[in-house]
Amino acid sequence: MLKEFQEFIARGNVMDLAVGVIIGAAFGKIVDSLVNDIIMPIVGAIFGGFDFSNYFLPLSSTVTATSLDAAREQGAVFAYGNFITVLINFLILAWIIFLMVKAVNNLQRKLEREKPAPAPAAPPADVALLTEIRDLLAKRA
Repeated sequence: MLKEFQEFIARGNVMDLAVGVIIGAAFGKIVDSLVNDIIMPIVGAIFGGFDFSNYFLPLSSTVTATSLDAAREQGAVFAYGNFITVLINFLILAWIIFLMVKAVNNLQRKLEREKPAPAPAAPPADVALLTEIRDLLAKRA
């Protein structure tokens, strides 16, 4: 079983997947920072200084706090502002991935156009022999 596990891990696609997951997690942190540290403060400044992250509805009468973290300590809350921030993160991440995939597809199409057409494959031996016989018979006639 250990040998099978080693073969499984040694496959290239498993390692590629692991690298992709690690890079994806790091990329997600970059997008989170972009949204939370750059985009949301600009949106807040344009629309009067509000911050989505502290928008919530208390689901319990014991919740009296004005910040989301404090409200979560007091009881259940419906944190729709946090959801809006996560949704914006997702949309930005999806857009960037779309642009990356589009660029790779364009590059692949360009490389395909530049690649010379492959030479036609040689016919099988029996077809070549029959063609030779046909040509010899055509010369006799």
